[in-house]
This record gives sequence, C-alpha cells and structure tokens, in this order.
Amino acid sequence: MKKETILVVEDEEKIARLLELELEYEGYQVTKVMDGLEAFDAYRSGKWDLVLLDVMLPGLSGIELLRRIRINDKHTPVLLLTAKGSVEDKVSGLDYGANDYITKPFQIEEVLARIRAALRFKEVTEVEQIEVDTDLLTFADLKINQRTREVYRGEGSVDLTPREYDLLVYLLTNKRQVLNRDQILEAVWGYDFLGDTNVVDVYIRYVRKKLDLPNMPALIHTVRGVGYVLKEAK
Repeated sequence: MKKETILVVEDEEKIARLLELELEYEGYQVTKVMDGLEAFDAYRSGKWDLVLLDVMLPGLSGIELLRRIRINDKHTPVLLLTAKGSVEDKVSGLDYGANDYITKPFQIEEVLARIRAALRFKEVTEVEQIEVDTDLLTFADLKINQRTREVYRGEGSVDLTPREYDLLVYLLTNKRQVLNRDQILEAVWGYDFLGDTNVVDVYIRYVRKKLDLPNMPALIHTVRGVGYVLKEAK
C-alpha cells in the first residue's frame, strides 16, 4: 500500500524533527523543509497528499507560500502552524485557502487527528470529483454534461432535441470511430425502429447545423459510402 506523502515546512529544528519522527512512526512518508523558498521548490517537484506549513519562515512566509500553492492547486490539504494568539495569521491563512490551523505549542495527538481528518476529507472530495468527471463528456471545444443534458460548443450553449442529444452523445462516446447508419440507427432509435436509415442523415444534418457555428471547425464528418465520424477537422 502506497504511503501518504506529507511535506513538513517548519524552520524550528526541534519541532520539525519531532513532526518528522511522529509522522513517520504513523506510517506517512515525510519530507522536511525549513525554508519558504526551498519549500516552494519541494512542493512543485513532488506530489503531496498534505502540506503542514508554519507561518513564520525564512525566505518566504507561510502565507505567501500558501497563496502560491492555491493559484493552481485547490485540493491538496494545507494545515497551518500558527503562533498562539495570532488571529491575523489564522484569518489570512483561511482566506487564502488553508484547510485548518494548529496553534503552537501543540500536542502531537492533535496534529495527527487534524491530519487524519484533512486526508479523509481529501479522499471524499476526490471520489466526488471522479463522479462529476464521469458525467462530463468532452471533445475539442465540445462539452456534454450527461447529468443535466446540457451541451456547449466553445462558450455557447447548444439547444438540442432529445433525439439530437442522444445522437450526439453516441457519436462522442465513439469519437474517431467511423459508424455506419445501421449502427447509429440501432443505438439511437432502437432495434425495433421501422423507419428508413435516411432518418440518420436528416438528424446528422440537424445536429451539424446547431454545432457548426461561424468560424468553428466541423466536428461531424461524412465518410462517403460508409457513415459518419466525430473527429477533429484536418
């Protein structure tokens, strides 16, 4: 089982060593850094499950380091170590996206409990994000939210009928694959459809008209004598 990784950023040697030993004893993989600038380099070069961050640091303050982390990373838990009574640091840290703060002097049991809580929350959030992502189909500048049945091309929404929507979803879930009319008919209209396969051509034309806006490349292409494919324009 892969160990969870924790970046400890603390410039007081005794505290940093204590945290390192206790966390390693609990089964975490720990990297200890004692300077703000070095910590930012370590953060960018590694993959961390949690950052334990002192506010008062040489080189770069903990608050500034937190701000830089949160520019592109909204999810990695960051716990701040703050001085007793330092309300300003606590407020600034929470405003910049810290998940929690621990006041010095601290009991190691409190630190471990807050770390466990933050990692549990991270795990739940990642599961929820995966569930959201599985509802979103994307290709080039086309996005389909299967939960809400909303379709977007670039920045604009595309209003499709239920059948047009089903047709587009089928093409997108089989992107870059050439699909013949019988395949499309069975998938979108069903095996018991008694109409002509020309209905596929009609609905392809409808969807194209709504998707292919001015100055946007075509996404649905005709493969002469075979059928259709959703792919990038050449």
